[in-house]
This record gives sequence, structure tokens and C-alpha cells, in this order.
Amino acid sequence: MKNLSIKISSILSLVLLWYIIYLIVDHPLLIPPISKVIETFFKMLIESSFLNALWHTAFRLIISLLISSVCGISLGYLSAKNKSVELVLRPHVTILKTIPVISVIIIMYILVGYQIAPYVITFFMIFPIFYQATYQGIKAINQDLLDVYHLEMENRYLEFKYVYLQNIKDYLILASYQSFGLGFKVLVTSEFITQTQNSIGKLLYQAKVNLAYDYVFAITILLIIITVLVEVFMSSFKKKMLQDT
Repeated sequence: MKNLSIKISSILSLVLLWYIIYLIVDHPLLIPPISKVIETFFKMLIESSFLNALWHTAFRLIISLLISSVCGISLGYLSAKNKSVELVLRPHVTILKTIPVISVIIIMYILVGYQIAPYVITFFMIFPIFYQATYQGIKAINQDLLDVYHLEMENRYLEFKYVYLQNIKDYLILASYQSFGLGFKVLVTSEFITQTQNSIGKLLYQAKVNLAYDYVFAITILLIIITVLVEVFMSSFKKKMLQDT
């Protein structure tokens, strides 16, 4: 109950801050009133153009997350088991972790075009998270546990499923938790800059050009709500897994 009160107070403080800024700026075109944004928010939810853009953006995010997780987990596992693989991949992962997002967006836009660029850009930003989570999770496994398992069985599939996966699942859940929020932001940013058709980023760009800042605020609020709901789901999923074990 106390945590709920704190969260509600935090949300109300943001609304109050918005209202204060609105009064200070005193320009509805730049900082739209809360009532106008709420009205636009609900109108937006029944617009076919918005729903189509939201679906395509969500599809791009899901595909990017799936590819990033599969590649990150696979290569992270290989790196943890083989020092040579880790040495080969280390500089590549370091570059992906440090290169500015805007640089990746521009380079990929030039190389692969606006349709493919959002997938590639999101992959490059998310892949290191899954890779690092898998690598660190496997390295943290007690070697004695592996030795005991090797004495009992020699099945590699069962070893990965019952030893490695069970011990790195917390790392992977955290990686998924982080990747969704980051992936969403990077994807929408790349759509905005590359002007990808049928995308939330494109709608944000059009709203900016048309000075429809109430639409910008409404889309932003919806993206925040979606991200929070997914994070709540991931948190509940993690608690359920801990209870099952």
C-alpha cells in the first residue's frame, strides 16, 4: 500500500510539473494543456493510421528482440565456453556498446535504406545486452556444480537446459527487461530519423512538422504506458519463476 501511494504521488507530481510549465510558457501550441492531450490520446487510439503504425513498430521491435536474443545468447554461451571466441568477439561487442546511437542510425540508413535500417539499428543496440548477460551468467556458475553434473551425465542438451539455463535465467530476464525499453526508444528514434513508412517515428515526425504537439505528447504517453506495462509483466514473470523454483 505504501509503495502504491509513493507511485501515485510521483505521477501526480509529474502532472503538477506539466501544469506549472504550461502556465509559465503560456503558449498552448508549444506546451498543450493536459485536457487537450488526453482528448487527442483517446482519439488517436481509434485512428486506423495510428493503429497501423503501432502494429508495424511493434512487429519490428519483436523481430529485433528475437534475433538479438538468439544471437546474443548463442554467442555469449560460446564466448563463455571458448576463450578464443571471446577474444574475437570482444572488440566487436565493445564497439557496439560505445558507438553513439545517432552514428549507427546514419551509417545503417546509408548502407541498407530506411526499411531495413530500424531492424539492424535495434539489433546492434540490444545484442550486447543479451550477449553480456549470457556471458556473465555462465561465468558466475559454480564450477563444482558443473563437475558434479559431468560425473552424472554427458548429455550437452540437458546440461544447457538444467545447469546453464537454470543459472542464467535471472540474467536473461534482466536483459529482456532492459532490452525492451532501450529497443523501443532506439527503434522509434531510428524510424523518426530515417522516415520509415508505417511507423510511430514517422507519425512523430509528421506531428512535429505540423506543430501538432498535443499528438506528440499523446504518443509519448502511450509509449511510456506500454513500456511500463511490459516491465510490470516481466517483474511478475520473474517473481513467478522464483516461486516455482
